[in-house]
Amino acid sequence: MARTADIDRKTAETDIQLSINLDGSGQSDIQTGVGFFDHMLELFAKHAVIDLKVRANGDLHVDQHHTVEDTGICLGQAVKEALGDKVGIRRYGHFTLPMEETLVNVAIDLSGRYYMVFNAEFPSSKIGDFDSELVEDFWQAFAANVLGNYHVNIHYGRNSHHISEGIFKCTARAFRMAIEADPRMEGVIPSTKGTL
Repeated sequence: MARTADIDRKTAETDIQLSINLDGSGQSDIQTGVGFFDHMLELFAKHAVIDLKVRANGDLHVDQHHTVEDTGICLGQAVKEALGDKVGIRRYGHFTLPMEETLVNVAIDLSGRYYMVFNAEFPSSKIGDFDSELVEDFWQAFAANVLGNYHVNIHYGRNSHHISEGIFKCTARAFRMAIEADPRMEGVIPSTKGTL
């Protein structure tokens, strides 16, 4: 079965259409109106080797928060839908990634239960015109809606751009591992509970 999903979410603050193919080739088509965020989503798709299309129209005259957070909600919902009952996947993923002077570690469990630990400090409050704190807000929205455990640890880093990019790339690599088919678990839900 195709592991794809389409999410269409409209509120008074944002109007978002998001499409995902978990078995894609890393292609992306991202337009959120927030340039740095578009770049991060493109990196995520490339390194997770998924296809991702996002069209987000948000109240950017207010600020970028609603657009970024609501895109995280939609991405989490799309992944949850595309994974279905999670039969045969690895479920867990982890990666350690160097990004210039920055070292990032991410661990993921697609457990059906939400929990996030985000140990990352940004030296600057802005990356261009992008609020650094929105990186955490995005991933929190994703984790809460995909229903998974998501742990991020920055071991060290000096440059906020590198820290953000490291988080998105490292998450993509851990995510790629978690959603991969496990040949030893074919037809099996990876849990003693029998459901995730």
